[in-house]
Amino acid sequence: MSRRLLAKIAVNGALLLLAALTALPLLWMLSASLMPTGEAMSLPLRLLPSHPTLQHYAALFARLNIGRNFLNSLFLAVAITAISLLCNSMAGYAFAKLRFRGRGRLFALLLATLVVPPQVTVLPLFLEIRALGLVNSFGGVIVAAIATVFGIFLIRQFAQGIPDELLDAARLDGASELRIYWSVVLPLMKPILVTLGVFTFLTSWNDFLWPLTVLTDESKYTLPVALANLSGEHVQDTELMMAGAVITVLPGLLVFLALQRSYIQGIVMGSIKE
Repeated sequence: MSRRLLAKIAVNGALLLLAALTALPLLWMLSASLMPTGEAMSLPLRLLPSHPTLQHYAALFARLNIGRNFLNSLFLAVAITAISLLCNSMAGYAFAKLRFRGRGRLFALLLATLVVPPQVTVLPLFLEIRALGLVNSFGGVIVAAIATVFGIFLIRQFAQGIPDELLDAARLDGASELRIYWSVVLPLMKPILVTLGVFTFLTSWNDFLWPLTVLTDESKYTLPVALANLSGEHVQDTELMMAGAVITVLPGLLVFLALQRSYIQGIVMGSIKE
């Protein structure tokens, strides 16, 4: 057996082991959510339910009304993703291809804000939201995520690879800058838009701190916030908590699996742009 083949087997074996270690907690979470009450914490620890049951999922939707929180998270994640893609793509394209005074300095200032921890900005951002009268509203959650420095940077890096000759030809044909952006630039940026869309959706779906800060009405809580409150009320009901965790994790996981090829393609294409 050649040394190259042995190295390949070793690398693939290590990757397979890491994948198994990563998937094991998720698989146990799913298994525990199907166990009868009290079985998840029994000793010796069970890996599979003795009598699979959906009673905990039924309790979440029927007794604890988790369905409303699910719809809240879905609405906010979709709205934030759509608005963020529009705003980030416009800003990133402008920084990449449009010439205006102070473009380089403004972009450098934006990049400098990446070193600021997000937790530091929560208070001033909340004060702004309160001044706008958006506390305890979905609008207050959405406004804070309209555009991100990371999103603008990602789009800019990709847009720099769009040929200037293509844009100049569209201008010679009489197309406005908005028409060029909508009809020429956006179709070319599809791979990076999918990548940013998946990243934004997962981030907004899993966001806990900002919805907890802005929303005070329990009927408007997102899934992560509702699940955190659930853990305080039902701390001993491990199976119920695991069912809530599965409902929280599953949509994001499905979105990533469905779009993972485009997601990876966008990252690779964005990384080789000059």
